[in-house]
Amino acid sequence: MSRSRPVRARPCSPVRSETRGAGCMKDAPCLPWSAQWLGRFLWHNPRVTRFSRRRLFILTIVLAIALGAIWPARAQTSPGPWVGTWSTSVVGRPQLPPPPAPPGPPPFMASTCPVTAPPPVAPPPGQTYGPQPFVHVTNQTLRQIVHTSVGGSRVRVMFSNAFGTSPLTIGAAHVALRDRDDAIQAGGRALTFSGRPTMTIPANAVAYSDPVTFAVPPLADLAIDLYLPGTSNTPAPLTMHVAAWQSSYVSETGNHAAAPKLPTVATIRNWFVLSRVEVEAAGTTGAIVAFGDSITDGTASTPDTNSRWPDVLARRLLAAPTPLKMGILNAGIGGNRVLSEAAYGSGVNALARFEIDVLSQPGVTHVIVLEGINDIGNARQTPTPTAEDLIAGHKQLIERAHARGVAMIGGTLPPFWGAGYYTEVGEAKRQALNEWIRTGKAYDGVIDFDKATRDPADPRKLLAAFDSCDHLHPNSAGYAAMAEAIDLNLFRSGGRR
Repeated sequence: MSRSRPVRARPCSPVRSETRGAGCMKDAPCLPWSAQWLGRFLWHNPRVTRFSRRRLFILTIVLAIALGAIWPARAQTSPGPWVGTWSTSVVGRPQLPPPPAPPGPPPFMASTCPVTAPPPVAPPPGQTYGPQPFVHVTNQTLRQIVHTSVGGSRVRVMFSNAFGTSPLTIGAAHVALRDRDDAIQAGGRALTFSGRPTMTIPANAVAYSDPVTFAVPPLADLAIDLYLPGTSNTPAPLTMHVAAWQSSYVSETGNHAAAPKLPTVATIRNWFVLSRVEVEAAGTTGAIVAFGDSITDGTASTPDTNSRWPDVLARRLLAAPTPLKMGILNAGIGGNRVLSEAAYGSGVNALARFEIDVLSQPGVTHVIVLEGINDIGNARQTPTPTAEDLIAGHKQLIERAHARGVAMIGGTLPPFWGAGYYTEVGEAKRQALNEWIRTGKAYDGVIDFDKATRDPADPRKLLAAFDSCDHLHPNSAGYAAMAEAIDLNLFRSGGRR
């Protein structure tokens, strides 16, 4: 006579979520592994076949309750989900500066912005460097500064060799709270990789550090030390973010990870190999990805002040009467376009990078999209891409996010009259795209960045008080106005409405 199989309830996963683990059966109890083992032993042991199925099931549940009181399910003690507290979008930088591009059309207006050279970088003996971002490191330590959004009890860091065509070796890594400039506070933690102090990241790959217990405060500066024993001065592209608007530091030769004060030989404003910082944070409700171009990246904001509009939004969320503990992840790349590419530093088009830069972010629930002005401006008088082309691109992003249950919030494009690539043809496209964002009902919500930054007397222009001087990028006050225009109620739902 055949026997029916018992109902098997698997233990809750300690990682997956604050709800039931992936291994638990729907509407079935989450049993400790010890109770499961004992139940299976009793069922399959021929000496106990005299027990009825009903009695055996009751016995297993009783044992589960008893053992659960001693060894509670690990999922119930999990401190919280992993969520990104800082990120940047990376590009592949060639070994040497590319040749100058052929002259383009004359600018709409001559720029009045002051030209400032980047700070000099001292190369190791026998080497020469080009201007930033063509800085190379050889057997040196980088101390890179990032600013958190939410805090957590544990931390891990993602390093990226995504654009590299050869392996990249990390000799040591360390995380600490920054004290001031290139100095760190005591109490930092060494980072390991699969239990090892070093890691060689294969070409086109990323590497997570092992989680470490380390109290990460919200809105704090972290110093991520990265010792690179080899050289970046090779034909393989270097994975990096070009315009950090944040000072980081390059050491003299050698491994100086965890040094209380870095023996600095150069200051840079780029992020190398560093891609994301995640925290294990109880009480968080998700993460917001700001997806865009240089206006999201913070171009022309005051360096070292965290004045990008996503930074201001992070402060607003935590300062609200009912605070919103959500990670803010900046996926802006200067020069980025929706449908095409330009120089290496502008990254691949938005449709191509959306999966990695947005949908793969841990805990993402909402995305703010501010993209399209570079497609419009660089086309000059050319009719393509049309506004309809850009709308189609935005719709593709929306569909992909909605397929993951992620809410999409559209940002209207701020004015750009006076920018070097302004044309009346481009202005008509901007107006058409903005009208669709406002009224098309494809996005789950809308932020009217255009209205927040334009001159009421001439809506084609940025308000003078918000103009950085290039008539395209807001200054720090303009970025603050953009963040203040965001209705925080957009984020009080857990995802797509």
